Amino acid sequence: MADIFALIDCNSFYCSCELVFKPHLKGKPIVVLSNNDGCAIARTPEAKALGIKMGTPEFMIRENKAMKDVVMFSSNYTLYGDFSHRVQEVVREFVPNVEIYSIDELFLNFKGLEHNDLVEYSRKLREAVLQWVGIPTGIGIGPTKTLAKIANFMAKHHEGSQGVFSLMDEEVRKEVLDHFPIEELWGIGKASRAKLNEMGIEYAGQLRDMPIKQARQYGTVVAERMINELRGISCIPLEELPPARKGTAVTRSFGCVVTDYDEITQAVSSYCARGAEKLRSHDLVAGKLTVFMHTNPHRNTQQYYNKASATLSPMTNDTRAIINEAMKLCQRVYKRGIEYGKAGIFLDDLRPENEKPLDMFATDKPNSEKLMSVLDGLNQRFCKNTLQFAGMGMDKAWKLRCERKSPCYTTRIEDVAKVRAD
Repeated sequence: MADIFALIDCNSFYCSCELVFKPHLKGKPIVVLSNNDGCAIARTPEAKALGIKMGTPEFMIRENKAMKDVVMFSSNYTLYGDFSHRVQEVVREFVPNVEIYSIDELFLNFKGLEHNDLVEYSRKLREAVLQWVGIPTGIGIGPTKTLAKIANFMAKHHEGSQGVFSLMDEEVRKEVLDHFPIEELWGIGKASRAKLNEMGIEYAGQLRDMPIKQARQYGTVVAERMINELRGISCIPLEELPPARKGTAVTRSFGCVVTDYDEITQAVSSYCARGAEKLRSHDLVAGKLTVFMHTNPHRNTQQYYNKASATLSPMTNDTRAIINEAMKLCQRVYKRGIEYGKAGIFLDDLRPENEKPLDMFATDKPNSEKLMSVLDGLNQRFCKNTLQFAGMGMDKAWKLRCERKSPCYTTRIEDVAKVRAD
């Protein structure tokens, strides 16, 4: 029985999450900004129609009179992550075989559900996500993941698709691919596009018809795999289990210029606390820590970048041990008189906690696991940073700007929406 893939993609996901609790803004141009309220990272169709592109700086939107009606939000990843989880739970009610591709995209395998009209079944799935979660979606169906991705594009742009488009029919597939620009293909970047254009290939149908031998000369196994996928031969399986993490990072731009060493160490300590929390949530330990800091490349000041790394021995996810090592690295990296714009940490060499190698010359902190469990439990139950380390500071003047951040309606009890009957 052949695989039948589908891709469900949330429309303007971050903006849609904001609109769930602000329905009065529907139809207005909405933009969600990056960390530090820097630039646009999500836009509604109305915002796109005004010419706002991905990466458009916030000040250009704010100062443009033609964009005076644009509503901008600071990014609220806690809210978006919770909505993503809710969408996933609804999808699993309809389709058991699911791959979480990104925060707003899921690949599905309809294998075993062929007795249904899959287009109609997908419409019911779409309606359920909209009704139960409030997020609009588009669904593309195809015999391969690449074709499902193309079908998803068509679901959003083809008039009359009603949010669902299928490329299971060979004639429909040929018609679409023969007019589908290669720059819209999954995995085709600017360099690949230029190379293919030089060969006279501008549409997906032309790439599909390229001889495999020529594809091998053109580049890599990736090109050959792409051609087979366009021909309906599945080469990319569904990955229901997420790949093991190889590393995790916590990096932030500062909300203002930072020069003071104590403020830098407060920020790095906060990033270490978040990184250690992420490790524990995945039952992982880290064997390597890197600390970096640098200036803002867009400011006309002395530019500086530096980083330093250290081995964590024994491997750990204990916040105390990670902060302690990070403070030593900060002393090596920090340079007096520099106007810093960003700092961060990387935790690498990750392993499952139950596979942590023994170190006969090192000793774990006593009761580490119990203490970290209590720390995480209190912060989850009451609020982020309810209990924190002194080195993280209290004032946090360096914290990134998020002046337009909406409440965490679904994850913080004090932010739950209130309904009043007058």
